[in-house]
Amino acid sequence: MPEDLADLVEQSAADGTPIREVAGQDWVEFAEAFLANHPPGQWISRERERLTNTIDRATGDKP
Repeated sequence: MPEDLADLVEQSAADGTPIREVAGQDWVEFAEAFLANHPPGQWISRERERLTNTIDRATGDKP
């Protein structure tokens, strides 16, 4: 997925397309749409789970 995002930014730059035209005005919406195009099971799902587990352990919510 990071490669896809890098490719998108690089191609936009090569085409002279401003990043605001690519991502729009709402960066959160762009990020959510970008993530939605990458199905569960890919690295983002693992990283979300790892982050949640780390926070749970740090706060004492999980052993």
